[in-house]
Amino acid sequence: MANKRDLKKDINYVLGDIIEAVYVWEFSNTDKDTKDSEAIIDDAINTFDELIAKTNDKSVENKKAHFNAIKSDLETKGRALIERINKLG
Repeated sequence: MANKRDLKKDINYVLGDIIEAVYVWEFSNTDKDTKDSEAIIDDAINTFDELIAKTNDKSVENKKAHFNAIKSDLETKGRALIERINKLG
């Protein structure tokens, strides 16, 4: 079973790396519009808040299944954000 602390660290690292990648893209492409890249950052922050709130939910009965669902959600949303970064071009 995933430890709550480790799950929170994973959420923080994954979404933090995604935000950092957007900042690197913005720094490397100063001549391009940042409207889309800033939307990715906003979505990453919203995803972080959502997943941390789910992790802190104490009303779940089956913690193992709950944490596995959160991990799966993190992977799915993280991949979608990364694809959006790759499309910034």
